[in-house]
Amino acid sequence: MLTKELLYPALATIISILVYFSQSIFVSAGRSKYDVRLPKTTGHNDNFDRIWRVHYNTLEQMPIYLPLLWIFSLTVSPFYSFILGILWSVGRIGYMVGYYKSVEGRHNPVAAISSIVLLIFLICSLWSIIGGLIV
Repeated sequence: MLTKELLYPALATIISILVYFSQSIFVSAGRSKYDVRLPKTTGHNDNFDRIWRVHYNTLEQMPIYLPLLWIFSLTVSPFYSFILGILWSVGRIGYMVGYYKSVEGRHNPVAAISSIVLLIFLICSLWSIIGGLIV
């Protein structure tokens, strides 16, 4: 059983997985809407390509995001990892909404939040770990 403090990053993890899962549903719906049959993934329709790309890009981010979320929660703060984890999910939603509209739309201020969160996780975790090794 997780401690009460670690329930915060656990909840942020579940929320981020729900964001990713919703994107997989959008890919499935896009396949039907734009008649993109398996195993094809790109090249049939720009609208479908953007839907698929959002999903795949989030998948590419997950192996970076999830370990950093948990390392940050263990070395810095479980509560702040939750807040930052929610912001990461909001950033991924912003990326999704912007990219669904246009290729240029993926570069919007809300989408940038997820990259900023990753940098905060990385820098603060590293700082805490190095500080713990030195002392």
